[in-house]
Parts: sequence; structure tokens; C-alpha cells
Amino acid sequence: MKAYRLRRELNGIEEPPGKTWFWELQAGVIDADRCIRCGTCIAACPSNSIGIGEDTDLPELVKMCTGCSLCWDFCPRGGLRYEALWPPSTVGGETAEGGPSVEGAVVRSDASDSYWKITGGPPGDGLGAVMDSYAVRAGSRPGCAQDGGVVTALLIAALAGGEIDGALVTRPSEVPDEPWKGVAHLATTAEEITDAAGSYYNQTMALAELDLSGYDLPDKPRIAVVGTPCEIQGIRAMQSRRWPTGAHRIDSVVLTIALLCTKSFDYKGLMLQLLAEDRSIDIARVSKVDVIRGRMIVEYRDGEVAVDEAIKNFHGAALKGCDECADFLGRSADLSVGSVGSMDGWSSVLVRSERGRRALDNARGRLDLRELDDPEALVRLDTFDKRIALDSLHRAFDPDAPLFIEYAEHLAGYEGTDRAPVVPDR
Repeated sequence: MKAYRLRRELNGIEEPPGKTWFWELQAGVIDADRCIRCGTCIAACPSNSIGIGEDTDLPELVKMCTGCSLCWDFCPRGGLRYEALWPPSTVGGETAEGGPSVEGAVVRSDASDSYWKITGGPPGDGLGAVMDSYAVRAGSRPGCAQDGGVVTALLIAALAGGEIDGALVTRPSEVPDEPWKGVAHLATTAEEITDAAGSYYNQTMALAELDLSGYDLPDKPRIAVVGTPCEIQGIRAMQSRRWPTGAHRIDSVVLTIALLCTKSFDYKGLMLQLLAEDRSIDIARVSKVDVIRGRMIVEYRDGEVAVDEAIKNFHGAALKGCDECADFLGRSADLSVGSVGSMDGWSSVLVRSERGRRALDNARGRLDLRELDDPEALVRLDTFDKRIALDSLHRAFDPDAPLFIEYAEHLAGYEGTDRAPVVPDR
């Protein structure tokens, strides 16, 4: 039902054809508790009509909606088919154009390619389009850095080398009653990048921060973005399908780094309720929060481990929209970085584009690199993530409906074969 029906009821004017309004995004995604707080809808709006609610941290209309449909079209939980943003992998040891290939190299981006699907490539190809993969750690890293401190080193090297003018990162909130809440910030100095080291497990509406008017930048700035796979999906979609943009400078993004991610959390639900209230954790003393090997680890500044529990104990605070995501590996990014597949103190790095390779090469003097310790661990968790997404669809749709069957085939990677998709039991 169209949310714009109110105008029709009031004055009898028929709704213009081909319109999709923010209220439809609100009804289908935000009010339905499916919003993943990536900020794509805000960045996509050409009239700057969408902002962030002060009380909810969710998108809300701040001035008249024009019905352009872009907020819906680019939303990873709305109209965006995010698998269409993932480049096809190589086939049979050759590029799609017939030449020799680096294993997994990206050779073209063509949505008509027969291998273009939600698995990122042919069934069972695992990591998708990957040019190189390494276990990496920074030679010098701040104490608050996550895993190998790789992202911090990459960004500082890119800034020092003149490749970027700033990096969109997450830093701690300066609001006193929001301890350990991450907020989006454009870091323009090495010191700011270092201060943002470490991970925060709440989403930040990051792409809303691509309104660069409040920063001192060149006329044509070059920005790196560090974000979750869904945030990178939004960027890649908007860059691939241009439109008259509003205040948000999507065109300025020249490097994307996806953090491997299965879930993000609601800040109040995780930090204030499950940790501070239910477990009596002194959030002000916390120095690090990590999710590794299926466990939530919280450490105090004196080295004491305050929490070491199975991550499933905290799923009540996870964003429900994360269940629908089948992109744990950040397939549309230039670089994918995370702890899975590497030893403690190291990060797994998947190089997915020439831009990603150049960023890594620029930082080699700051990094130790070697082969991944356990690449199959990445495949296993990616497969599990897809099963969660499939189960979420199973609950949302009639399993006998054509739409569900189509999605099941995509998620299971069986499209074009004679095997039936694996559908989990209710």
C-alpha cells in the first residue's frame, strides 16, 4: 500500500506513476526493523531530504520527499540487488576475455555475465574475485589496533603518499553518556587515523558523513572508506549508476576497504544493556571489544578480560537486517580485511582490484606479509553466513513461492545446475 495515499485521500489527486516515496522505504525497511544503518539512503537522496533521527539513529525525512525512488533503489535491504555489484570470477584458469589470469583476478564488470550471481562467481568458487590474498600485520601498530593493525597502516601510507586526502573511519563518540559508541568521521591526518584504530560493533550511518562540506578538503577530494560490506555495496551501487547527486560526494571515494562482517549490533542493546547492565561491565574502563572465533571478547585497560562468551549470547542486540546479508566477505570492495583465516595478531587481506593492490603495495614498507594460515576458514564462515541469509528468507517467504525459489538458488549457488537448492528446515 502506498504511504502517499494520505494526499490522495485529502485532495483526490492521483499519485504520479513510477514514483517510490521515502515512506515506502520507511514502512518496508525502517519500521519493519530491517534497517542496517549504513546511511546509503541519505547519501543517495538528490534533494538532501533524509537525515538521521536524534532519538533513533535511524533515517528520517527532514524535508519534502520528491518521490525519486533512489533511497529505495540503492538500499541494500530495499531495491538494491547487491550481488549485481560483485565482479565475476575467472573461469577455467583464463580471464573472461580469453587471456591468462591471476587466479581470481577481476577482469571485467558486466551484469550480463553468466557467472554473475549472489555467490560472486561460479558455484563453489569460495572467496569470489580475488587477485591476491595474504596474512598481514603492521610492523608498528597502536595498542588499540584490531588484529594486525593493517587498516591503520594502509590508510596512513595512502595519506602520506598523496593517494587520498582523507579516510572515512569510525572513532569514539565524544558524548559523555555514550561510552564505546562508534561514530563516523572523516580523518584527514595520520594522528586522526591512529586515534580511530580499533573496531566498534555498532553501525554509524557512515555514508551520511560523505557530505564533505564541513571539512577542509581540495575541490576534488579523494577519500578512502572503511566500512562493513553493506556500506561498500551502497557506495559501489551509487558509483555504478550515476544520478544528479545531492550534498554527498560519492564521486570522491577512490578506495574502499570492507571489514569482514557477519553482524552489527545496536549500541544501546549491546553496550548499555547486555554488557553494562546485565553483566556489570564498566564500559568506561574498556580498552578493546573483539569478536573472534565465535566469541565476544571485552578487555579492560589493565589487561583484565572482562567478557569471554559465545557470540550467540549477544545476538539479541544484533541488527535484524544483518540476517539477510550474504556478503560476509565484502566482495564489492577494493580490499577485504578481517581476522578470520589468520593467526592471532594478524589480519587476512583479500585484494580484489588494482586500486586495492596499489594501496597494499604503497604500504608494504610498513607491513609483514605471508600466506594465509587458513583460507578455508573464510570459505566456511561465508557458507554459514549464506545459510543464515537463506534461512531468513525461508522465514519471510512461502518456500514454495517462485521468489523464494529464485533467491534460494542464488544463495545456494546452484543456478544453472541440475541440483536443487538446499532449503533449511523450519
